[in-house]
Amino acid sequence: MPPTDRFVISFAAEPPQEPLPYGRWADTLAGHFRAAAREIDTEGEDIGEIDTEISWFPDRTYGGRTYVPAVARTAGSYELFGFVSFSEGSQGPSEFEARADFTAELAEENPDWKIDLNDDVIGKWRGEQGKTAEMTLVWGAPLVPGGAIVTAELANLAVDQCELLEDRFTLIAPDNYRGDFLEIKLWSGGGDELARESLYVDDEEEDEDG
Repeated sequence: MPPTDRFVISFAAEPPQEPLPYGRWADTLAGHFRAAAREIDTEGEDIGEIDTEISWFPDRTYGGRTYVPAVARTAGSYELFGFVSFSEGSQGPSEFEARADFTAELAEENPDWKIDLNDDVIGKWRGEQGKTAEMTLVWGAPLVPGGAIVTAELANLAVDQCELLEDRFTLIAPDNYRGDFLEIKLWSGGGDELARESLYVDDEEEDEDG
């Protein structure tokens, strides 16, 4: 096989190792996520308290930390999104950290969405000639039926993938590298592409919506 001209970190994270959180483990994670939610700078918006069960997404481990993303709705009809991360030591999970943010953009109000996506940059990767990629945690759920696996692609190169677990997925992939940006694709079990979404809203689309 000849050398590649797309030298970029790929499939860097471990695949999911556990089922979606439940019971006491879910309660532990929820405590950290709720604490992070209380620290959100809402810039004066009254987003309300979490009033639904927290939805957890598949775990992914990268750089010595495990990330478990989450979403939840609030009494103010906002969606909270974020993650809880931790290190795995000999005594079990430790060094917990959590992030949370909020949005008023909801899937049910955007019928053109095919995949409901959330993302957060968790680190950097330095490539050739000092160029850097943003290592990005991406999680979500398909909004069309029939999906089996989700891939993250950078300039049409698959850089991560995740099988759907209870119709949810988590990816860790390089983004914003050499002018290329991630595209998330949903595939059927037979390898047919069912949907694709970018992490970015095109400026022209924003102008039309505005």
